[in-house]
Amino acid sequence: MNFFREDPNLAFVLRQYLDEDFYTWAEKELDEFGQLCGTDIDRRAVHTDREGQPRLIKYDKLGNDISEIWVNEGYRQTVADTYNRGIVGYIHKEIPTLGRRGNYVYSYAQGYLLSQAEAGFYCPVTLTMATAYLLEQYADEAVKQKFLPHVISTGERELYEGATFLTERQGGSDVGANEVKAVQQGDVYKLYGEKYFASNAGTCGVAMVLARREGGPDGSKGLSLFAVPWRKEDGSVNHLQIRRLKDKLGVRAVPSAEVVFEGADAYLVGAPSKGFYYMMEALNLSRVCNAVASIGIMRRAFLEAKNYAYQRSAFGKQLADFPMVQETLANMAATQEVETSAVFSIMPLFERVMMQRQQVSEEEIAMNRLLIALLKAETAEQAIHFSHEAIEMHGGNGYIEDFVTPRLLRDAQVLTVWEGTANILGLEVLRLIRKYRVHESFTAYIRKELNALPKEWKERKEIVLQGLSQLEEMMTGLATQTYEVQTYHCKKVARLMVKLYESVIALKDAVIGGKRKEIIADLYLRKAWGHEVIDLEMLPVRHFDLLMNKEAKVEARL
Repeated sequence: MNFFREDPNLAFVLRQYLDEDFYTWAEKELDEFGQLCGTDIDRRAVHTDREGQPRLIKYDKLGNDISEIWVNEGYRQTVADTYNRGIVGYIHKEIPTLGRRGNYVYSYAQGYLLSQAEAGFYCPVTLTMATAYLLEQYADEAVKQKFLPHVISTGERELYEGATFLTERQGGSDVGANEVKAVQQGDVYKLYGEKYFASNAGTCGVAMVLARREGGPDGSKGLSLFAVPWRKEDGSVNHLQIRRLKDKLGVRAVPSAEVVFEGADAYLVGAPSKGFYYMMEALNLSRVCNAVASIGIMRRAFLEAKNYAYQRSAFGKQLADFPMVQETLANMAATQEVETSAVFSIMPLFERVMMQRQQVSEEEIAMNRLLIALLKAETAEQAIHFSHEAIEMHGGNGYIEDFVTPRLLRDAQVLTVWEGTANILGLEVLRLIRKYRVHESFTAYIRKELNALPKEWKERKEIVLQGLSQLEEMMTGLATQTYEVQTYHCKKVARLMVKLYESVIALKDAVIGGKRKEIIADLYLRKAWGHEVIDLEMLPVRHFDLLMNKEAKVEARL
């Protein structure tokens, strides 16, 4: 199976954000990578999940603590296959055959395909992307040259995968409570303390670690950012140890560990007082990766459900011939395509804000954070829902580990937790509203985009305008309430905002995408905003073959 060829919507999306030369090159590369993801990487992922999970080798034969992580050979090959194609490197350096630097749109397209096969491995890729970003943007020249060429390697030198270590036992989401200590000794620092949930431990070459310098103030303002090599130049571990690996429900490909620093050499990155700020910038990047992983799992779940519906017969018919199955698959197709378009739609603004290559306004920074928070929360929940739908489509088979569906559900479940739960993201939306009045920028954007739609789409626009009125009424009512009341409602505000944003994206796609995208938009609007109890129009059934990209059968069914 080739995940790129199976998904014409991805090509539709990418053509909107890549110029002609870049798209021509990217199409060939993504076609090759889509084939690799749908075959070899997918098979390796099954082995890693079932029999080849990472293992901690705590001691050598003489009883010395070496804290090494074993990973299987198939996993190592997936590492090489993925990084050598520039999923991290080409964000930060030229693509040789193009003679120009790549971008996040292309990297996230690769991540989308990879997540359909191995969402667990996309976590280390995400951490390496964050590490490369932090080093390029904030490290001094000496630290940058020491690590960055290895982190962005595409095969020309030894690869250093990255990691970001934030979580401590007493802190969790409350990063300001962190206690890992940094003691300066000449040009380097020594780190002491424990990180309680450290993903990619033992397989990373360098980790970005938040620690509190001696004498630093309490809270997040006292945290500094450090680049910590996993090994010293002689190959021994850098005065640290792994206490144990976490036994996780899913994403078993990534080793997540409890790491204890015992005087590890560390190199300060950026201003000492801005470590928390830097890491929050990287967190925005990781949240987009999380959304990309979510839409990847959604796509694989839909693909498995659709293929099974065409293969499985019951009561003398294919499952795909039953109207209720057609409705399920059609709604899955519509939601997945709209949310994929929505995630990629934020990337031009995201890249402009993150790479700081041109001046951006405070309003743009706030909108970037808002849209990332909205889509991260929504897509993570949908990934779980889609995995559930795929299992149900398979019946009892969907619950059997011989099929990919159980792994999809297990891997999807963590996406609502990593990079911030729905509660944390709701609070992020509330902070942006209170500090930047971002809801005003958001409503202005929605109204502007609706006004630009065709005049004959009055009924479609009116559906979204009613939702916009609900948001404005809610914001007016909450403005005079206490903070406690506002926090109670912040997730409701976020859910309404994401429906509005995705509705606009669906309609914008319909303008340029023709009849099929118009049907997709109508299905999304009905699902998002409600419809009649008795649906005699039955759009999912009437246009089922077109929605499943089986155009040849459309006229026969109608």
